[in-house]
Parts: sequence; C-alpha cells; structure tokens
Amino acid sequence: MRKWLPLVAVCTGTFMLLIDVTIVNVALPDMATDLDTSFGQLQWVVDVYALALAALVLGAGSLADLYGRRKVYLTGLGLFAAASLACGLAPSAELLIVARAVQGIGAAAMLATTIALINTSYEGRDRGTAFGVWGAVVGAAAALGPILGGLLTELDWRWIFFVNLPISVFGVVVTLMAVQEARQPNAPRPDVPGIVLFTLGAGSVVFGLVRAAADGWSAPVAAGPLAAGVLVLVAWVLVERRRRAPMLDVSLFGNRSFTGIMLGALLLNGAAFAHNLYISLWLQSVLGLSPLQGGLVFIPLSALSFTVAAFAGRYLQTLAPRFVVGGGLVVIGVAGLLLALVDADSSWTVLVPGLAVLGIGVGVANPTLASAALAAVPRERSGMASGAVNTSRQLGFALGVAVLGSVFTAQAATVLREGGAADPAGTASALTAGQAGQLIGSAPAGDRAGLADLLGSAYASGLHDVFLVSGTAGIVGGLLVLWLVRAAAPGQAQQRPRQAEQPAAAPTR
Repeated sequence: MRKWLPLVAVCTGTFMLLIDVTIVNVALPDMATDLDTSFGQLQWVVDVYALALAALVLGAGSLADLYGRRKVYLTGLGLFAAASLACGLAPSAELLIVARAVQGIGAAAMLATTIALINTSYEGRDRGTAFGVWGAVVGAAAALGPILGGLLTELDWRWIFFVNLPISVFGVVVTLMAVQEARQPNAPRPDVPGIVLFTLGAGSVVFGLVRAAADGWSAPVAAGPLAAGVLVLVAWVLVERRRRAPMLDVSLFGNRSFTGIMLGALLLNGAAFAHNLYISLWLQSVLGLSPLQGGLVFIPLSALSFTVAAFAGRYLQTLAPRFVVGGGLVVIGVAGLLLALVDADSSWTVLVPGLAVLGIGVGVANPTLASAALAAVPRERSGMASGAVNTSRQLGFALGVAVLGSVFTAQAATVLREGGAADPAGTASALTAGQAGQLIGSAPAGDRAGLADLLGSAYASGLHDVFLVSGTAGIVGGLLVLWLVRAAAPGQAQQRPRQAEQPAAAPTR
C-alpha cells in the first residue's frame, strides 16, 4: 500500500484545489448578504480563482521543471493554505476577491506538478491505474463542491475556506513522507513575457465578459477590454512563436489531435460546471432551499461522475480518446438539454435527470483528457501538454461563468421588462446576486405575491437559456473532438514509440 502514498499526496492537493473552483457556489447567497456584493463581484469571487489557475499553471510547470516538482508542489500547498485563511477572514468583497486570486496562484503551483509527479512515481499498468484514480478525483472534486459547500455553509460560509487548513497540513505531511523530488535537467528559465501576456489577455477577455453581463455588449467598459484582450492574446501567440523556450509551444496546435483535446477540455468545464453557480442561486434565493438542501440536489452529479470514473477509468484508457472524450462531451450536451426543461413552475426535482446524465458524461470524459493529451504529443512535450490541458479546463470554466452570466441576465431582463418591472436591468442584476428575497421583502405587501411570481419566471427563463447554451456547447464540442482527434489510446501510446504528428517542436522546457 505504501506505493500508493504519492498518489494520495497528489490527489489530496488536486481534490482541494479543484473543489475550491465550485465549493463557493452554494455559499454565494450568504456571501452576498454578509458582504453586500453585486452580481459582478460574485462572478469575480468564482472567476478570479479559475483565471489565476488557468493563466499561471504553465508558468508554474516551468518553475517545477527548474527547481523541483515536489518543492513547487509544497510551496503551492503553503500559499493555498495561507490564502484560504485570508478568504475566511475577509471583511469585504474586494479583499475576498484578492485573497481568491492568491489562492488561485497557489493552486496553479500544485496543479502544474500533479501529472508530472504521477508520471515520475508510477510506470506501466500502475500509471494507468493512477491516472484513472486521479481522473475520478478530478470529477468528484468538481461535483462534490456544491454538496460540501452546502454542509459547511450551514455553519458559516467562511468555513468553506477554513476547512482547507487541516487538509493542507495532511497534504504536506504525506508529500514529505512519500514523494521523491524530481526536476528536468537543464530546464530553461520560465517564459515571463509569455506568462504576462497570456494573463493580461485572458484576464481582459474575462473582465469584458463579466462587464457585458452588467452593462451590455456595446458598452465601452465591456467592448474595450474584450477587444484589448483579443489583441493581447494575438501578441502572445506571435511572441511564443519566437521564443526558444515558450510557456506553450503554439506549433503543437498544428497537431489536430492536440487541438481537439484542448477544445474538449475548454468546452467540458464550461458546459458541465459553469452553470452550477446559477443553479445554486435559483435553488436558494428563488426556491428557498437551505445551503445544505441546495448542495444535496447535486448528489446525482457527484455520485455518478465519481462512480463512472473510478470503475471505468482504467478501461477507458484503452479506448481511442476521440470516442471517450467526444462521446462524454455529447452526453454532457444531452444533459444540458435535459436541464433546460426547467420552467417557472418547476421544483428542484426537474434537475435530477439532467444532473444524473451530466455525471455520467463527466465521469467518462474527465479521466482521459490528461493522458490523451500526453498520447498526442512527443514524450519531451508531455509536461507542456499536461499543463495546457489544465489551462484549458480552468479557462473554459472562467469563460463559461462569464458568458452564461450575459446569457442569463439578458433573458431575465427581457422577461422582467415584459412583466412591467420598473428597472428590468437593475432587477435582473439583483436577482443574479441572490437578492430575490430582499426584492420581494422591499415591495408593498399587496404586490409581493405577483412580484415573486415574476421573479421566479424571470429566473427560470434565464436558467433555461443558460442550460440551452451549455447543452449546445457540449454537443458541438463532442462533434469537434470526434472529427479532430486521431491520437491512439493512452494505454497503447505508452507501449510504443510516439508518432510525430505535428511539426518539429521547439527546444524542451
């Protein structure tokens, strides 16, 4: 059993850092009340963590190659724990957002090293088993976030951060006991210009999308950052093409399999998890469920994603990734369409079939993404490929939350306008900030029943459109993966020399 202790150490950090992507969702209504937040601030509490994680994971991988993967992993654990304490103690929304960003930096240091540590700790059949377990943990972490968040929020929303402290201590102890140090000989220095440009570009795009939800797509505060972000990302590509040791070798995208897997990772997290924020707000602020009750609604997603990944993960490694990842994404898309059956008269039970199907899709697709990326590139690019998968996952989640925010507020405002609301846009923003109860309570007694019906209809209509967009993204993503990906099964790729499917790679990290 001792041989599995490195996997325990890696999975402890992975579970903690990934569960913090979604654990805040159930706590958002209580945060909004306690800290008096706007909808934009709530989005940033969720998005800034995922954005920091996405932007810095590749750069952190370079540091790990240079200074040691165990050392960087332990540093990330310490920073994550300190930032979690700061999140729990935050007296305002602004300080909470800053602490969440720091927490994302620590998470990036951990996530950048997880796959490399598995690769150096295991070989052959054990490596396939380890990847299957790790994939199950990835799926379970994202799915269990709302349930654990609901349980801890019953005590106080700040406990969703305080709980990370003892887990971090356990992770540090097991890592020091069982994980061996590993680094890449002659590793180059981190690509600072590339990291800075990618962070600025991605951050600007997400900022513009968040502002678009509040102010509209044509507002300068939204259109300006969006345009600037796209230009910066174009500059990032040009810079990366000329770097000797780039954070991401963009020539890898000449490999259709690698491109398809990156698109699959991007759309998987966006289609499967970004809408959970809006589900949690609906369950609590509109239907009146407690945080724990709202979290328990996600049990079908949690249970099936973990069960499918844990019991089928090893077998899935023997299949062509185009069918596993592509098929899983199509199932996720179908789940979104089932969830779109929600309407103004629905209760929480309308979500159960869709969440169950979603759990199956996540359990199928998640365990294979990382190993499929490794199978699609030369062995010397494996660290870069695994980092790119993690970047795509978290960037997909951050973009998904922002895009779905615009979809939701636009449709909710339309229903409110048709229902005669005095300030449709302002009411929609308050509704998405979890303030349905406050809106109803502030209305004259005779108008409250009618206003409650209108708010419920507006929220359900916005949620319906959110699910339609998520379902469409999942199905389109699945079809793209089925068309693009031609890489061999990960298990087969480990047993034979890699095929050079893409142009010659730049010098290794």
